[in-house]
Amino acid sequence: MRWSGGRRAPNLTTDMNRTNDTKPNTTSTAPQGLKQDAAAKKAPRLLLGSDVHLRQYTVVAQYDEQAPRPARVFTPEAFLVWVAQQVKEGWRVHSCYEAGAFGYTLHRRLVALGVDNLVVRPRCWDEYGAGKKTDPRDAQLLCEMLGRHLAGSHAALSVVRVPSEQEEQSRAMTRQRESLVADRARLAGRGKGAARYFACELPTNWWRPLAFKRLETQLPAHLFAQLSRWRAVLLELDKQIAALTAQIQACAPKELPTGLGALTSEALEREVCEWKRFGNRRQVGSYTGLIPGEHSSGENRRQGAITKQGNPLMRHLLVEAAWRLTRFQPGYHAVKRHREAMEQARAKGRGGRRRQLIVALARTFVVDWWRIRTGQTTPEKLGLQMSRPACAKTPALPAAPES
Repeated sequence: MRWSGGRRAPNLTTDMNRTNDTKPNTTSTAPQGLKQDAAAKKAPRLLLGSDVHLRQYTVVAQYDEQAPRPARVFTPEAFLVWVAQQVKEGWRVHSCYEAGAFGYTLHRRLVALGVDNLVVRPRCWDEYGAGKKTDPRDAQLLCEMLGRHLAGSHAALSVVRVPSEQEEQSRAMTRQRESLVADRARLAGRGKGAARYFACELPTNWWRPLAFKRLETQLPAHLFAQLSRWRAVLLELDKQIAALTAQIQACAPKELPTGLGALTSEALEREVCEWKRFGNRRQVGSYTGLIPGEHSSGENRRQGAITKQGNPLMRHLLVEAAWRLTRFQPGYHAVKRHREAMEQARAKGRGGRRRQLIVALARTFVVDWWRIRTGQTTPEKLGLQMSRPACAKTPALPAAPES
């Protein structure tokens, strides 16, 4: 079957039985005492750039030093069968695809077949604004960049660290909790919006037992009935969030810096997965997106707002933790450094300046926490006071929603 940029999936039976004109010559006269790694270096190389979707993969292949072939469309299972055939024929297969909504299952299945696969950071491949974006075009550029990356240009692709299955499952728990908290806030906001439509104002956490009981005598009957339906969902969300919170906090260390909290600490651990993955403080700051952007040329150097790249949940957790550190950790070296500037900004009513200082404090703290977690320093040397974290209390919930 010839390569085609068409939309249909390949005829797998025909493809598997055909004689591949690019099949490598595996006949070798080398002594059998050669090491396997030396043989692997001499094996012909096949590069694959894949644009991954739910029901189809668009793949561009480059055999050795030949030009990349036209894009080809596979079903997911047919693609894995075809890759297994290439490995069996003696090709040393390298592949890459962009990280996204489909996780790392494809990566693990490719590695199990003997493929050297990379999961890379998504990017806009239309660098010159030509207004063209298609799956074959993306797959071809991925294949070309993979070749440059293997040739030593590591900036061609930004490789994503693939977590283990256990790390992925633990991280999914904290992310699900954040998602449930967002759902609760969204639903509570809808209730407030419905009340304002009828010129009524609801208190914060209006669905909780005491607040909702007072509303029964203050709201019209039709509005109270409408809020009761939302309240049933909100109470269930409270229950699920409390259960996840307790489960996550139970895994936190016994001692933590005062103000950090068991939930925040464990969420940071599960997002990073492995603190030793970072080689220096610049990599830590870059991963959190708390470093300032820069636009410099010649003798002019200009730094701006933070890049906000990397892990957004970690950035959110660190900024929240920084606000608490200013209150509970007066002896921390970063707090002492920014205390005078914080007080001046508060006195002058400069909220923007205070937020800038908090971001700087968060950036310093995550680097210090990386040094602590990798054994480079101790909390005492940094002026951090340690204590046992207080776990959040599970809110008292009624057995059944009140009508």
